[in-house]
Amino acid sequence: MFDNLVQYLSENSSYLITQFGVHVYISVIGVVLTFLIGFPLGILLSERPKLSDIVIGIINVIQTIPSIAMLTVLLILMGLGQNTVVATVVLYSLLPIVKNTYVGLVNVDPMYVDSAKGIGMNRYQILYMIKIPLAMPVILAGVRNALVISVGITTIGSFVGAGGVGDVILRGIAITDGGPIIIVGAVLCAFIAMMMDWLFDWIMK
Repeated sequence: MFDNLVQYLSENSSYLITQFGVHVYISVIGVVLTFLIGFPLGILLSERPKLSDIVIGIINVIQTIPSIAMLTVLLILMGLGQNTVVATVVLYSLLPIVKNTYVGLVNVDPMYVDSAKGIGMNRYQILYMIKIPLAMPVILAGVRNALVISVGITTIGSFVGAGGVGDVILRGIAITDGGPIIIVGAVLCAFIAMMMDWLFDWIMK
């Protein structure tokens, strides 16, 4: 088995590198788009608490839908390709970003808000100069969780022709004695998750 594994790696190195890059690209693009949607939405919910239960409840419901079922629905609407997987990543990554943004902002110590009001800051100055900086560790924790989620969701993208590490795993499943190929795909997926988590932590520091 070890010999087969070494042989597969040597003969398919360029293919593996390509799928590795595709997987990282889809995961990162999906989380960036999610942040562009989820961060403002979390801010809005923190300013409109009555909406928070409804919106977060809807996002929670989305999380309960099996990923393959969601991918199938989006496939019907959007067709084959990477865009369908990116949309799936966005839907499943919304919860940690929206909820962490909301929770981080509403749990800022009122003492800081009162002090800001006391020196004449308006509502928007308090939000961008006081609340967001203080809530940033909680918000970034949500982004980190979204990154890990995105790596797992992107793996099923191979079912709609998007490529990625999932394509490697599917090839291993489709052939006899494909165990080494499946192992390579699984290890690459785990490595991507750890790499992105480490890079995120390094960038934030």
